[in-house]
Amino acid sequence: MRLEKRAERSSTMALASPFIAIALTIVTAGLIFALRGNSPLQALYVYFIEPLTAIWSVEQLLVKASPLILIGAGLAVAYRANVWNIGAEGQLTAGAILAGAVPVFLPQWQSPLTLAAMMVLGIAGGMAWAAIPAFLRNRFSANEILTSLMLVYVSQLLLDYLVRGPWRDPQGFNFPKSVTFAEGQLLPYVTSGIHAGVLVTFVVALVLGYIVSRTVKGYEITVTGLSPRAARFSGFSQSRTILFCMMLSGGLAGLAGAFEISSVVGQLQPQVSPGYGFAAIIVAFLGRLNPVGAIIAGLLLALSYIGGEAVQTALQIPDKITRVIQGILLFYILACDTLINYRIVFSVPALARA
Repeated sequence: MRLEKRAERSSTMALASPFIAIALTIVTAGLIFALRGNSPLQALYVYFIEPLTAIWSVEQLLVKASPLILIGAGLAVAYRANVWNIGAEGQLTAGAILAGAVPVFLPQWQSPLTLAAMMVLGIAGGMAWAAIPAFLRNRFSANEILTSLMLVYVSQLLLDYLVRGPWRDPQGFNFPKSVTFAEGQLLPYVTSGIHAGVLVTFVVALVLGYIVSRTVKGYEITVTGLSPRAARFSGFSQSRTILFCMMLSGGLAGLAGAFEISSVVGQLQPQVSPGYGFAAIIVAFLGRLNPVGAIIAGLLLALSYIGGEAVQTALQIPDKITRVIQGILLFYILACDTLINYRIVFSVPALARA
């Protein structure tokens, strides 16, 4: 068995690849549950179907999908340009830190401008953190995969220091957390379980989808990713595209961090995200590097979080199963995407024929 390069890209496999990857993930997840001694059908039902059967869990699905879609849409744009931002988790944290500075230093400020200031600072924090690897790549040709990833740990350690030190709530019984945000510093809720940030997320993803497919900027990003040489002949600056894509994806990650602390979390604490920045990489690829596709992919990944919590409660399966299944999904996506440009060929070795 070997891989043989196709004469041209397979449009059929490009369409079928995500569905094959999802099917293989479900089968593999069933095998994992069976090896643990659980009924595969019951576990798969609890993991993938049961969270969709109640209104409250569907609302939670949308809330968990919000940061995944927001970050995944930004990463999809960056990856189209071959700008490999792997540090969205750190940019989310940086955005949360800067947005959380408002209620920490101005606890009494509660007006319509409060939330606006927090959101703007969240975007600014994510953009600033993403600008560092962009600068290092443009100036020193440093690999942005490594620099953006290493900055994740810097921002997380900075947050940990702040909530255990200067920003710790003096009335918090020595727990590592900031003051609890007041009502005017929290996002309003559209329904009992869905906050306004969810609506903003869907609008942002749709707008990005339009920009990528219908504007000159989107064309510039696509051409730069497909052929940097052709982009230079067209007058497009690769360094400006790198900076733009990094700051766009970083800004959206920072906005996701601001949404998290002003809704679900309600304060700064050592961990404000269960790994949304890393899971959003799967969202970007599963969504075919399309911001609109990231909406569907984000909902699917959010289901894995909700389902992971469900099987943990109902079947006493460790919560790490969520990360395992997400990792398997990413592996299958990348493996199946290989078949877009290559085909599997089976041949009999010459010795066997003899």
